[in-house]
Amino acid sequence: HVQLVESGGGSVQPGGSLRLSCAASGLTASRCMGWFRQAPGKAHEGIAALGVLGEKIYESSVKGRFTISLDKTKTSLFLHMTSLNAEDTAMYYCAASTRAACSALDVRDFDYWGQGTQVTVS
Repeated sequence: HVQLVESGGGSVQPGGSLRLSCAASGLTASRCMGWFRQAPGKAHEGIAALGVLGEKIYESSVKGRFTISLDKTKTSLFLHMTSLNAEDTAMYYCAASTRAACSALDVRDFDYWGQGTQVTVS
């Protein structure tokens, strides 16, 4: 039973920082892990992904501001967010793919999802 549990969301002023965490359990093999977000009235947006070989993909609006990482046990995924602005306000989701490598930030490539954690920048 795969379970992904996000934490670390909250309210922050523009220019501030947050670090999101995702505790993963039940994954039987290493795989591409990612972060997505969904703002009210908008579709899910892929923002960062990390593959088993360490390759990273970032959406253009967060590149240079957000950093995705995995702890040594490979059971916790993080998203360190800096220089936050109002456009970053959304529900943030952790997701796991069935594939080892990350090819794109496409929701169709990810089969397991957490319940989300809210980030509000104002």
